[in-house]
Amino acid sequence: MRMRKHLTWAGALLVVGGLTAAALWPDRVDIETAVAAHGPMEVTIDEEGETRVCDRFVVSAPVAGRLLRIDLEPGDRVVGGRTVVARVVPASPPLLDPRTRAESNAAIEAAKAVVRQAQAERERAATALTHARRTFERQEMLAASGAVSRADLDLAQSAFSDAGAAQQAADAAVQRAERELTVARARLVTPADDTKPIEIVAPVDGQVLVRRRQSESVVAAGEPLVDIGNPQRVEVVTDLLSTDAVRVAQGNPVRIEGWGGAQPLHGTVRRIEPAGFVKVSALGVDEQRVNVIIDLAPTQESARLGDGFRVESRIVVWSGDAVTVPAGALFRRDQGWAAFLVEGGRVRVRAVDVGQRNNEAAQIIGGLTAGQIVALHPPDTLRDGARVTVSVTH
Repeated sequence: MRMRKHLTWAGALLVVGGLTAAALWPDRVDIETAVAAHGPMEVTIDEEGETRVCDRFVVSAPVAGRLLRIDLEPGDRVVGGRTVVARVVPASPPLLDPRTRAESNAAIEAAKAVVRQAQAERERAATALTHARRTFERQEMLAASGAVSRADLDLAQSAFSDAGAAQQAADAAVQRAERELTVARARLVTPADDTKPIEIVAPVDGQVLVRRRQSESVVAAGEPLVDIGNPQRVEVVTDLLSTDAVRVAQGNPVRIEGWGGAQPLHGTVRRIEPAGFVKVSALGVDEQRVNVIIDLAPTQESARLGDGFRVESRIVVWSGDAVTVPAGALFRRDQGWAAFLVEGGRVRVRAVDVGQRNNEAAQIIGGLTAGQIVALHPPDTLRDGARVTVSVTH
């Protein structure tokens, strides 16, 4: 009888102990997980940009007077030196006083001197090109017989290429100087007594980009009338925060998105401008910005872009193969980064070394290997060794 009573009490104690342990036993935490994966990763700097024509020419009124109506429409093609862009009737016969006329004559003489200088440079470049060509041909013949080394032949070829580029630059300098002389002479043109209009011709071949004036009106000397350029040669200008611009290097690949087409366009960074400027953000904060110039790869799709089109630029500043985890799996711990490693239904705090990061993932240099499972967006209540239940694995 007494033995039965002791057994009853022992059973009751076991039941109570079991219920107490069950009540005090920590609940499983429901979490999402992700798998550390090995694959390609890239880090980009994303910012809005705007297209602009590479070579833009602004045609201005050479003298003050009455501008006749401009019939050209934006998109019309013009031929340099032939197409009449605008006509200006001088305001009065004596447009130039003696001082201005003397200055114009001096400008013409200066422009003539520039033309002569450019022509002399072109002759010097032509002589250098001829010499470089003969040297290269001679070295090529000697190299065929083994008389000179391959390095000497490469040097001769490089010198020949440089001389050719110098010749092209000299030709362009002559053309530019001659056009500047034409402009200087145009400033000296005075209307006759019959107030014959002065015809302003297009300086280069291209299309009308912007018509700043259309109706007949009085204009001042130097007032812009028409913008001319080649809309098929456009570049992208993106202003970045100065802290982001220092991460960009010349030649970085760029993806152009948000331009209206189904597929992104491709380009490369051509130049990071050396001077910054202040721009007020949408929140009213002064930001130090730097312009980055991007060259577009010539395609049929990029040809659909014109001047002043809005685009979104993604500049790739780093790319490579790496072990990555989602950025939401990392949290700060002491002075570094850590993640919750999921093993056997529990989580363990694991210190990790982080390399490159973007908006979605982080490169893991040490602490994790590909294939390991980590907690994604762990709650603040999660502790080392806690039991977990995985709801979703990404």
